[in-house]
Amino acid sequence: MKPNSGTLVINIMNGGKAEAYEGVYQCTARNERGAAISNNIVIRPSRSPLWTKEKLEPNQVREGDSLVLHCRPPVGLPPPIIFWMDNAFQRLPQSERVSQGLNGDLYFSNVQPEDTREDYICYARFNHTQTIQQKQPISVKVFSTKPVTERQPILLTPTGSTSTKVELRGNVLLLECIAAGLPTPVIRWIKEGGELPANRTFFENFKKTLKIVDVSEADSGNYKCIARNILGSAHHVISVTVKAAPYWITAPRNLVLSPGEDGTLICRANGNPKPNISWLANGVPIAIAPEDPSRKVDGDTIIFSHVQERSSAVYQCNASNEYGYLLANAFVNVLAEPPRILTPANKLYQVIADSPALLDCAYFGSPKPEIEWFKGVKGSILSGSEYVFHDNGTLEIPVAQKDSTGTYTCVARNELGKIQNEVQLEVKDPTMIIKQPEYKVIQRYGQVSFECIIKHDSTLLPTVIWLKDNDELPDDERFLVGKDNLTIMNVTDKDDGTYTCIVNTTLDSVSASAVLTVVAAPPTPAIIYARPNPPFDLELTGQLERSVELSWIPGDENNSPITNFVIEYEDGLHEPGVWHYQTEVPGTQTTVQLKLSPYVNYSFRVIAVNEIGRSQPSEPSEQYLTKSANPDENPSNVQGIGSEPDNLVITWESLKGFQSNGPGLQYKVSWRQKDVDDEWTSVIVANVSKYIVSGTPTFVPYEIKVQALNDLGYAPEPSEVIGHSGEDLPMVAPGNVQVHVINSTLAKVHWDPVPLKTVRGHLQGYKVYYWKVQSLSRRSRRHVEKKILTFRGNKTFGMLPGLEPYSSYKLNVRVVNGKGEGPASPDKVFKTPEGVPSSPSFLKITNPTLDSLTLEWGSPTHPNGVLTSYILKFQPINNTHELGPLVEIRIPANESSLILKNLNYSTRYKFYFNAQTSVGSGSQITEEAVTIMDEGAGKAMASRQVDIATQGWFIGLMCAVALLILILLIVCFIRRNKGGKYPVKEKEDAHADPEIQPMKEDDGTFGEYSDAEDHKPLKKGSRTPSDRTVKKEDSDDSLVDYGEGVNGQFNEDGSFIGQYSGKKEKEPAEGNESSEAPSPVNAMNSFV
Repeated sequence: MKPNSGTLVINIMNGGKAEAYEGVYQCTARNERGAAISNNIVIRPSRSPLWTKEKLEPNQVREGDSLVLHCRPPVGLPPPIIFWMDNAFQRLPQSERVSQGLNGDLYFSNVQPEDTREDYICYARFNHTQTIQQKQPISVKVFSTKPVTERQPILLTPTGSTSTKVELRGNVLLLECIAAGLPTPVIRWIKEGGELPANRTFFENFKKTLKIVDVSEADSGNYKCIARNILGSAHHVISVTVKAAPYWITAPRNLVLSPGEDGTLICRANGNPKPNISWLANGVPIAIAPEDPSRKVDGDTIIFSHVQERSSAVYQCNASNEYGYLLANAFVNVLAEPPRILTPANKLYQVIADSPALLDCAYFGSPKPEIEWFKGVKGSILSGSEYVFHDNGTLEIPVAQKDSTGTYTCVARNELGKIQNEVQLEVKDPTMIIKQPEYKVIQRYGQVSFECIIKHDSTLLPTVIWLKDNDELPDDERFLVGKDNLTIMNVTDKDDGTYTCIVNTTLDSVSASAVLTVVAAPPTPAIIYARPNPPFDLELTGQLERSVELSWIPGDENNSPITNFVIEYEDGLHEPGVWHYQTEVPGTQTTVQLKLSPYVNYSFRVIAVNEIGRSQPSEPSEQYLTKSANPDENPSNVQGIGSEPDNLVITWESLKGFQSNGPGLQYKVSWRQKDVDDEWTSVIVANVSKYIVSGTPTFVPYEIKVQALNDLGYAPEPSEVIGHSGEDLPMVAPGNVQVHVINSTLAKVHWDPVPLKTVRGHLQGYKVYYWKVQSLSRRSRRHVEKKILTFRGNKTFGMLPGLEPYSSYKLNVRVVNGKGEGPASPDKVFKTPEGVPSSPSFLKITNPTLDSLTLEWGSPTHPNGVLTSYILKFQPINNTHELGPLVEIRIPANESSLILKNLNYSTRYKFYFNAQTSVGSGSQITEEAVTIMDEGAGKAMASRQVDIATQGWFIGLMCAVALLILILLIVCFIRRNKGGKYPVKEKEDAHADPEIQPMKEDDGTFGEYSDAEDHKPLKKGSRTPSDRTVKKEDSDDSLVDYGEGVNGQFNEDGSFIGQYSGKKEKEPAEGNESSEAPSPVNAMNSFV
């Protein structure tokens, strides 16, 4: 189960069988107020069983007759997807005459000569296990008879004249009718006594399948399918009954009651058949739950009378019938709570006059409080049609007027108390456009202006947005947006359109539009465009301590309108000769009010800008020296961090030149120890950015502030920051160190935190030093390599991973601060338990004889415990790479060699060897060896062969066999010249057994076949390697041999993608054959 969660995670990626987790699961959540339960969750592993081996006889059919090719796929979980293909992995074409039924069978309404073929193959695709299995190819031969007899329709499926179908509400209803006949019948569907539901009815499979989605009880009835051709018709009536799993009419809801109140829980559900209603209390059937005199169960209702606080519980309603069940939890909470108002006090509501106002009064209490509203301090209760009172406590004023402005009081009261809250309402004047933009006609390259003058409430800040054709204005410097107008310079044809002025405030929005029409301008001589001339005649007026007005005369714009002016300034006192950006204004403006700083000797210049570029700067204006003043601001980024255990280093960012506001810039640095009733200690320093306080206690908090001052006085009072004096190494080690060994490679260490006063700095965490002392199996010491794990913050435990099994370790713990590490705790000794050993270091097989082999081995490099024995398993391998019975031998742990006797001569054996401890078996090592051939037996066999060859009957038999082979070669040569077969076809004919082929998850290609009938323990070509990958099988029927290996792919409809090429060189592969095709890894991913 996930930490801090109710989620249960089942992970079998590292082993285990999916079947072990099959079952029904239910979650229960419980606290002191009750228990809630979840719906049942059913987990079933997916299955893809093998196809049953069967002998298929060729189908010989007369032209015009009907035919059904049965698929009968294995029953899997979930059911497989069925499709028919040929030997070339191409989907068999389907039509009104030939189609696949819902059960997977292939139906022929009438057969034609072109239906003759020997490779009708049914495939079953199991998506969850990513496998595809195939049935043996079915042969169909159509023989002609002249003339072909036409036949009236008969139904191939369903049989008889009537049938029944039961479907569940909300599911998809599928009804099927497939008919035989010549000519091919056409299918039509009707519903007796009604119409097929519109928008939910679909026809599939050439109208042979009727599909109705999201069925309901109203879809019950008789559905008739009619098959018709020119000779007559046939029909079948399917009686459909729609049943229903339970569904809610009224689900129980949480109930909050106060002591002594009454209430009801209602649980109403419907279904077909009608569901049975049962109640539980805190997950226990109510009949055996603790009695509650205030509770009475009446069918689908629980009635509560005069409840008490002990009546609080979680009730479950279960509505079930044979098709399913519903479960709902409802919490009955018995509370006695005085009223509480959740709306913030003095909340401000603002609305526009003549619009509705909604004043909130969110409340809570038990019993449910009564809500009253008042206006003003001594106002009467609000009532009447001009107010609307909502159940959630909200007061609505449908049409708010200016006189509705004021204070409104909400009062909530019940028998346990009373509370009130005040909110404020402000009614604002509406925003209006008093001069709207007007329709304009302008010549090309001219200038046009639209006005948009507004009137608004003085307390609201309006924003004006201009749109062109309901979109943003073009990103073009020709469009100048002023306070009350929009000006377009150098108008072009693309500026033609509708311009809209939109005025927004936080409470309302208004808009007005006008159309601009652009017409051609009269011919003009060529125009030369250039940068504007610089402005001139700069003048300073209205000089004040913090502002001045600058005016100028624009220079010639040189046929390109000036779009804006850039104003720059020079500080002749602090940075002479350096010009800084001050501001910029539109090209229609020639004066600007400039904000100034104290103690700066200002000069100004102006630069004009048009589409061509920037002008040269104007001549500088006269100088203006502003008066000195106290600093306006204090240094920023003030910090206090000690560099030594007995000091405090105070740093800050100094003010820049013109921020000093006057001569003699200095700083007043003040500090005092926090949480100690001390006076501030202050010192005034020159224009620097650091001051060191010496003689401080180690790591104590200080309040610090730095204030700027000059010859005229101090800046405003600065804000205080908290710093710390210097850190020192921690004084004590963590105590009560405990180690809990979880398994052979993992341990958990606990310790008590050190007192914060002894840390003497910022606690950064704890470090655990641990090292291996010795291996308990070898009793040998080695170079000690200490490992360190750091645990951040005030943690008191940690995990030690990567330990070696059956070993002795030591560890200690140290606390860490910004200065370094504290002393180590006393070394703690712990030991890890035994684990499984590694594989033996080697396995050699020597001295082969006719019936014996000698095995020698080395002990595991890492025994990880006390070895108890060795396990040897071996089995013979025949010439077809099949493995024989497996023999197992247990060998004492002190042995290092073994002579195996009574083996078969000239036989290859495969050996599997591993070591064991008391915990279990370790990794195995494998080897193969061959016994020596018996030469005498070979000679005797050869002698017997010579004797047989001299017999006359044997010579005659060999001649007959040779004659038969010659005749078969001639027949094959004739058929090949007629184009009857091709290499892949011959290959398939030569190997008729069906094979299985898992699909890769990523591209759906075939990977291997395995024989569906030969359930042998291990077979060459079907052995699984240790990494659980599935290699290509050493079978002549492998689909990979026929194409470009894994490049062959299936489409979603099952058809094969790709072309055939020459047969690839086959490779032996290994894998465990199983009665189920998917590997355990695939099975893990197929939970349903």
